[in-house]
Amino acid sequence: MRHRNYRLFFAGQGLSLIGTWMMTVAQSWLILQLTGDPLLLGVVAAVQWLPVLVLGLFGGLIADALPKRRTMLVTQGFAAILSLTMAILVISGTVAVWHVIVVAFLLGIRNAVDLPTRQSFAVEMVGREDVGNAVALNSAMFNGARVIGPAVAGITIGAFGVGAAFLIDAISYLAVIVALLAMRETDLHTRPGIERPTTMRAALGNLAEGLGYVRRTRLVLLPILTVGLVSTFGMNFTVVIPPFVQEVLHGDATAYGFLMAATGVGSVISALAIAFSGRTIPVVIGLGGATLGIAEIVLGGSSSIPIALVAMFVAGVGSISMAATANTLVQLTVPDQLRGRVMSVYTTVFAGSTPFGGLITGAIASGFGAASAIVLGGALSLAAGAAAIASIRGRTIHARRGRPLPATGGEAMEVGAGGLTSVRPR
Repeated sequence: MRHRNYRLFFAGQGLSLIGTWMMTVAQSWLILQLTGDPLLLGVVAAVQWLPVLVLGLFGGLIADALPKRRTMLVTQGFAAILSLTMAILVISGTVAVWHVIVVAFLLGIRNAVDLPTRQSFAVEMVGREDVGNAVALNSAMFNGARVIGPAVAGITIGAFGVGAAFLIDAISYLAVIVALLAMRETDLHTRPGIERPTTMRAALGNLAEGLGYVRRTRLVLLPILTVGLVSTFGMNFTVVIPPFVQEVLHGDATAYGFLMAATGVGSVISALAIAFSGRTIPVVIGLGGATLGIAEIVLGGSSSIPIALVAMFVAGVGSISMAATANTLVQLTVPDQLRGRVMSVYTTVFAGSTPFGGLITGAIASGFGAASAIVLGGALSLAAGAAAIASIRGRTIHARRGRPLPATGGEAMEVGAGGLTSVRPR
């Protein structure tokens, strides 16, 4: 927080993310109101994140080639227009399912550029020595908004309707746009970007460079694979929780909002613990995935709202322990000139897994019930987490502020302000 630009970003993005979570709840509830079919929730999730899967790597190329702050001004403004469009359609009573699908698809195209740009912008605001703390605080901010946003959305939808939630989301983007405009360019730790490719061959060559680095670097490949598997099977809350609330808990939009908020509380606590610990221990990636899986198994087997709230809280702890640790490890490992492209691989796998997972989960929920879909997703997440723990084989990497971690090697490493200081088994 000693970095002025980061303080601006934290405040603006924090307010904007509350609106984003309100939009997420409103979109899911609107689909159920229009169709009553959880399979359509999976379809919308797939349509929204499919562009990330297809175009995410090119988004990383844009992040490395163009000024990140200016790119984010465009992506944030575009998202505001989309939310305002949905608010107008809902409030005017003309909204249809195809409207939601088209807007979700356009939002996905925006996410393909915005996600890798925003992830790799952290190091420009705070410098490499503070990037680990910035990533963890970003996770805390994101999930703090998850606490507030769904709860406010549930109350807002109950009192004023779905359209009001979309309208608040559109207005909330002004906060992050103002914050980006107020930043001092001279305070950014900006490094020269890559030469902008002018041919398809050059663009594909730049993408291949980033993919090759991921393939060769175990400290990057392991987190990305684990996050991808768990995201595919166990993190489709917007698909399974709305029908679960209706079918099993017999609740309404307010109950759905508070269940999502419970996940956010667990996520914030987990993210802050990582931020204050000052270290990144890769085994936490597997432990987080396994914890998420166990929580979902308990959730799917329960019909009690108090038990469901506790299970969602634990799921939040597990999911962010996994994701924040993976994100930080990748950020600390990757060299500056590859950060946008490597983070685009991370975000493509993390977010791009949603199209497949959302469709599969939605189909299972539609055919066998939401509870069955949750239990199956939990079991697969538990298996993926256990596999990640086994692959580390008892070794740990304590990544502290300093230089990038070595690109290869599976030994335990201690990284201090001066770089690598020790290599040892756990």
